[in-house]
Amino acid sequence: MALLNFKEILELIDRVADKGLGAVEIESSGFKLRVEGKSADPVVATYMHDNLPRAAMPGSAMISAPGPGSLQAPVPEADVEEAGLHIVTSPIVGTFYRAPNPESAPFVNVGDRVSKGQVICIVEAMKLMNEIESDIEGVVAKVFPQNGQPVEYGEKLFAVRTS
Repeated sequence: MALLNFKEILELIDRVADKGLGAVEIESSGFKLRVEGKSADPVVATYMHDNLPRAAMPGSAMISAPGPGSLQAPVPEADVEEAGLHIVTSPIVGTFYRAPNPESAPFVNVGDRVSKGQVICIVEAMKLMNEIESDIEGVVAKVFPQNGQPVEYGEKLFAVRTS
């Protein structure tokens, strides 16, 4: 089976959404494509080739079209500011990791005190591990992304209660 191009993947996503299917999965010769969708839920396509992480694959695709009630309700910015929390955001696009490696404990947990300049997570971008440091002193109140989750530039990583 030849690899699907981006246009063919988009067409498959549209068909899954139109038919209201739960999921379609194609796997052949180290190529794996899974398209999930339901009428009221998001349609998500993930693409893997030879078990490489998505972020490391050229031409990888992760497409999402959120549906009603499919995402957690975001905390309104006013609530964060009123609660005296400072938001640490991602300075780059990449993959969020809470620990230096899978066997290690997280850099910080909710309730931990952090100091300015302390490493609080890693964002991997193009096989480079970028240590993200706290830009403020305080106590970690919330961790927004899940371990291994892709993050965008400016996306919330941590909420820190200033001291």
